[in-house]
Amino acid sequence: MKGSINLEGARCIIICAGELTVSNINVNENEMVIAVDGGFDYCDFLKITPDAVIGDFDSLSDEGLRKLKVYEEQGGNVISLPVIKDDTDTIYAVKYALEEGFKRIELFAASGGRLDHTIANIQTLLFIKEHGALGYLMEGGSMTFVIQNEKVSFKNISGMFSVFSLGECAKGVDITGGKYELKDGVLKDSFPLGISNEFTDKPCEIRVKEGKLLCIVYY
Repeated sequence: MKGSINLEGARCIIICAGELTVSNINVNENEMVIAVDGGFDYCDFLKITPDAVIGDFDSLSDEGLRKLKVYEEQGGNVISLPVIKDDTDTIYAVKYALEEGFKRIELFAASGGRLDHTIANIQTLLFIKEHGALGYLMEGGSMTFVIQNEKVSFKNISGMFSVFSLGECAKGVDITGGKYELKDGVLKDSFPLGISNEFTDKPCEIRVKEGKLLCIVYY
């Protein structure tokens, strides 16, 4: 990524079973990796040994199931979930990360494929936000997160961004430093006014005083 965004803190990295659009994930010593169901299939490719594997394993390949058995026999942490349940496998993994004290949770391979799964993972970002942590859908060349009653700053970054109201409307929306600026605006869930903005050579800030915004950054 070119430039910086104000994201700090040790991460919990959750590898889901959607479309994997990255070829590498850097994992620091103090960070935790959770593979969710079919996301365990991606771990060999990424050369990552997860700290935990969680799921009902309905999307894990036969080869993945074989490797999962070996992982468990070697002392790996496997949490098997029932197929019929209220929590998605990803929500369960997020709850696990929150219980471990992580305040920054990044979901990889959490979009693409089935649209309903992508929407569910966007709702998962809201769940993370409402539980006092920061959640991000990380894809190759893009990042998605929620802004709620706050300001987010971007510096020395190129690319595009879009913001959408999560809820009937988001009020008091300010966008400064982007190609298209907005002052005390109202974004509604029935009209995509905030799509396809662009970063400039100026620092960019997005603020929402009341409500929630879904922000997607393309870099």
